[in-house]
Amino acid sequence: MIRALWTAATGMEAQQLNMDVIANNLANVNSTGFKKSRADFQDILYQTEKMTGASSSGTEVPTGIQVGLGSRVAAVQKVFEVGDFRQTGNDLDLAIEGIGFFGVTMPEGTEGYTRAGAFNQDSTGRLVTSDGYPLFPEIVIPSDATKVSISQDGTVEVLQPGSTSLSSIGNIDLVRFSNPTGLSALGHNIYAETITSGTPVTGTPGIDGYGALSQGFLEGSNVNVMEEMVNMIAGQRAYEVNSKAISTADEMLQMINQLVR
Repeated sequence: MIRALWTAATGMEAQQLNMDVIANNLANVNSTGFKKSRADFQDILYQTEKMTGASSSGTEVPTGIQVGLGSRVAAVQKVFEVGDFRQTGNDLDLAIEGIGFFGVTMPEGTEGYTRAGAFNQDSTGRLVTSDGYPLFPEIVIPSDATKVSISQDGTVEVLQPGSTSLSSIGNIDLVRFSNPTGLSALGHNIYAETITSGTPVTGTPGIDGYGALSQGFLEGSNVNVMEEMVNMIAGQRAYEVNSKAISTADEMLQMINQLVR
């Protein structure tokens, strides 16, 4: 009975972590460019009481006896499905229609990556994120620009006083990874490169598999509220049934303790 107590406890612990993941998804349902997470479960160690193929009275045991000792969360991975787009009308808002990340320069000088294209201008005219991280490579909007145009291939053009045509001031590149689920989430909609993500590969939006840019749009969270609610109910029921297993094992132990010789 003691084994059942600890086995069911691992199931409750795994479902508690699953609920934490679901709660974070729901909390970020309106976060720009947010990518939902998913908990992956696996069974843990098995206790072998009889080996498969062991000899018993001159015969061979076909299956043996192995008793599992519970479950655990093996991984919590990001799901990089494209979220819904919403039109904002802001010339500096950008959405990626497909694969790719914007590169930004972090305060410590390293490079971060984001899908959140809600850019603004800082005091020098650089395009920066909501937290002030500049786009990499840098794009500087002239202070006298009256119009900013960003094409699907990332070409940034501006209209200045005294000119009747747009002039190019730079290009926005995108970055992709061979294994984006291996990226490390830093918060603030920023991801960092890891060993398992692979090295960043820079390319032109809309070419060679990179997503095209949409000016005046933002990518919303890819969290499906209905799906998360269903997952929450399933996780709650799994938690309850594991707690019931602990209660049942405890009752059986109590019966054994009350046996009268």
